[in-house]
Amino acid sequence: MSKDSDKQHIGQLNSDYYNSDEDPFNPFLREELEQCGFFTDAFCDQFLPRTTQLLLEYNSGKWVPRLREPRDLYGLSPTGHLNIIRWPNQYEVIREKIEHIEWVPPRPEPLYCPTGLETEPPCPEHGEGAVVYLSDQANKDSSFMYSRIGGSFPSKQVLPQSWNDWDNTLIFEARFESGNLQKVVKISDFEYQLTLRTDLYTKRHTQWYYFQVTNTLAGMPYRFTIVNFTKPTSLYNRGMRPLLYSETDAKIRNVGWQRTGDEIKYYKNNLSHDGRQYFSLTWTFQFPHNRDTCYFAHCYPYTYSNLQDYLSDIAADPGRSKFCKIRILCHSLARNIVYVLTITNPLQDFREEKRKAAIILTARVHPGETNSSWIMKGFLDYILGDSSNAQLLRDTFVFKVVPMLNPDGVIVGNYRCSLAGRDLNRNYKSELKESFPPIWYTRTMIKRMMEERNVLLYCDLHGHSRKENVFMYGCEKKDQQEGGSYLHQRIFPFIMSKNCPDKFSFPDCSFKIQKGKEGTGRVVMWKMGISNSYTLEVTFCGSKLGNTHGKHFTTKDLESIGYNFCDSLLDFCTKNKDKYNEYLKELEEMVKQDDHSTSVNDTMDKDSRYILLFLYAYISRPSLNRGISSIGVFFRDVI
Repeated sequence: MSKDSDKQHIGQLNSDYYNSDEDPFNPFLREELEQCGFFTDAFCDQFLPRTTQLLLEYNSGKWVPRLREPRDLYGLSPTGHLNIIRWPNQYEVIREKIEHIEWVPPRPEPLYCPTGLETEPPCPEHGEGAVVYLSDQANKDSSFMYSRIGGSFPSKQVLPQSWNDWDNTLIFEARFESGNLQKVVKISDFEYQLTLRTDLYTKRHTQWYYFQVTNTLAGMPYRFTIVNFTKPTSLYNRGMRPLLYSETDAKIRNVGWQRTGDEIKYYKNNLSHDGRQYFSLTWTFQFPHNRDTCYFAHCYPYTYSNLQDYLSDIAADPGRSKFCKIRILCHSLARNIVYVLTITNPLQDFREEKRKAAIILTARVHPGETNSSWIMKGFLDYILGDSSNAQLLRDTFVFKVVPMLNPDGVIVGNYRCSLAGRDLNRNYKSELKESFPPIWYTRTMIKRMMEERNVLLYCDLHGHSRKENVFMYGCEKKDQQEGGSYLHQRIFPFIMSKNCPDKFSFPDCSFKIQKGKEGTGRVVMWKMGISNSYTLEVTFCGSKLGNTHGKHFTTKDLESIGYNFCDSLLDFCTKNKDKYNEYLKELEEMVKQDDHSTSVNDTMDKDSRYILLFLYAYISRPSLNRGISSIGVFFRDVI
């Protein structure tokens, strides 16, 4: 390398583009590191300095170190330069970047209506059929060891040298970001049985699927059957259809993800493992084009790269970047960045600024619940917009947003867990910072916020796999019902139901704290002192309400829920309390009616229990068959 080229390269290192947390030596060694991806972090640490504050300048024929200029630590540079994705070291990843266009169907997509004639294909016996896809490298280690950029170079699948070598056999692939598929067995020319990969370093959690299919034939009746689901009930038995994406349709017709499938059935199959029963999902369909590349997914994918692209656009926007600061909350186990956004209009008066209450939103603690990311996108689009309502919200509140709590799980295509093999949303009480860094740092950030200002509301966004509609889980003590203060925990979900009447169901909301949920973000934040602490649950399917009844949610529908959340915040905190008081009064009347109905039902249940007990005793104890006077004696004895 010449001196002039050295100077040019070092000049790039000193520019804002490299004003990030990356090691300044990485540009020199990236090519070598990619070829030597087996280096562990500990090995690299012996050679690469870990400081980010020293830079090298070429001056008078020699390298001269100097300190980096002061910078905004843990923030994105104005160019939006983002970190490279890191994968578990043994995880095979294809080099092709998968991208999809955003598209909304012009007409609502109806749910599938079962005919009662759907078949239940049995699982093949061992050795039956031909294995045409197998990806078993990811789970070879029992626990996460270390990560590397880009993952492991993929081994060759049993792929044909030409299309004719495999005739019409479909070619499967899922070794890309957020992909999930472990094995495919070809049963016949147009029937395939698929096995999903469990969450890494676990033997559980098979719900999310996302895979690629090539070598397609148009107009032929294909059948896919996924054979290792573990939940006994599913929205697929309530009309939910899988998603299909055709690259040919995207290029020619500008059409993106759309629902597909007939003869859909979710059923108990003849497989089990370690006492756990498996369930199958089967459906038939036709590919739209010959020799197409298509994708199937459980829900609209939203990857870590999608988030990084979105944040990069914000960082590069001179307007939005003034009131939206993107920082690094922490690094995940695989050393991927967990981002936190601070959104507010800065005020000149410092005392007024400190009086602002905080709103905290998080999403994707469960990586397979991609619908939560689309809601988060809708929320961010609204709150970062130019509308007067968005301005008012930014003037009134400080928003702390963690848009993707579990980037590692999202990257590898997990459904529920992190690379620790644990559900992060059951570990908010844990002090194991090294095992659950996103949770530990989120909780610590919120504690610090509560010391600085009032935290008005916390909400964690989720997807729900067994219920329709949108609804919320909240928290309340049993003794709160006597004083009526419990209404204040219910008012925000009630306002949501008013602003989103065709999607949000208030009757589906629950405010009880189950024992198994005590480690969730919602309950832990509530116990820390945030009285309005919620989980927002959104179905993977659709709504049973209003005009959306019998229709699938689109990405536009999901984004609109984020808009409705912002509108509800305005109604919840408006200075004019007329609407708030009106909602509160309506809610109080509704709760009274519900309590009365519950009381009547409880009385009827109790009376029914007495009658059933008597009838049972009457049949089993002939001595009671002495006339009606014996009834009183019986109830005195058994009740």
